[in-house]
Amino acid sequence: MVKFGVNMVVPETRAAWVEKCRKAEDLGFDVIGAADHLGMAPPFPALVLAAEVTSRPRLNTFVINTAFYNPVLLARDVTGTDQFTEGRLELGLGAGYVKAEFEAAGMEFPRAGKRVDHLENTIKVLNRLYADLNHKPPAVQKPGPPLMIAGRGDRLLTLAAQHADIIGFTGTAAVPDGGALAVEDAAGIEERVDFVRGKLAGREAELNILSHFVAVVEDRREGLESLRELLDGKLTVDQLAELPTALVGTHAQIAEQILAHRERFGFTYFTVLEHNMDALAPVIEALRGR
Repeated sequence: MVKFGVNMVVPETRAAWVEKCRKAEDLGFDVIGAADHLGMAPPFPALVLAAEVTSRPRLNTFVINTAFYNPVLLARDVTGTDQFTEGRLELGLGAGYVKAEFEAAGMEFPRAGKRVDHLENTIKVLNRLYADLNHKPPAVQKPGPPLMIAGRGDRLLTLAAQHADIIGFTGTAAVPDGGALAVEDAAGIEERVDFVRGKLAGREAELNILSHFVAVVEDRREGLESLRELLDGKLTVDQLAELPTALVGTHAQIAEQILAHRERFGFTYFTVLEHNMDALAPVIEALRGR
């Protein structure tokens, strides 16, 4: 069955945050996510508030910049948030990638390997504390909240294959560490998915994709041409048409695309950014239960 998440990225007043979380639930989204970047809402308090004003959606950190956190202190925030959301938390972790945010925080930007080392250690500490009967507050979900790990590199995806309940694919291409993100083509995304499948070793994991671009248009090719211009022509229209990160066309066409991406890549969990909530709502309704 296809699942839909929305990632909240705009920090607003309490009233505005409440309104958009309620709207996400009303539109049929299964998961409400909070991003973890400087200049955005703090994810754990944001999700506690989301839980207070909704009843059905799961609440996801999409995703924690693990390099910013001491693992023991993070464990307290995770289990405490699981308590305050009554077991609705979905913990998303990443290694961190925005060099400017480390600089703004007055922190060293470690090389990628060091950031993945920290992620791996964090997972070990979380699992140890989940199992510790003396750890307070305890998680509602046992042994702890479902774990999502999101990223692109070999080591990170290997960790995800070993530990994650949900594996998040960013749909971004390989770039120099700390460099600007670039859109990956479908073949590159498929290669990353195949890499993970080769590492799962019999484990089962849900596959998530962040669909950055959603455009509801009557003329799909025209919509793809507009997206190509937005991306400075780095991919052809035909390449863009294959992307699970770009949902373009009528609502019916987008629904067909999602089913095709599930068939080709194995994605059953699609996340969009909050400004695309309304655009995707009819698609959610059309695919309910499929």
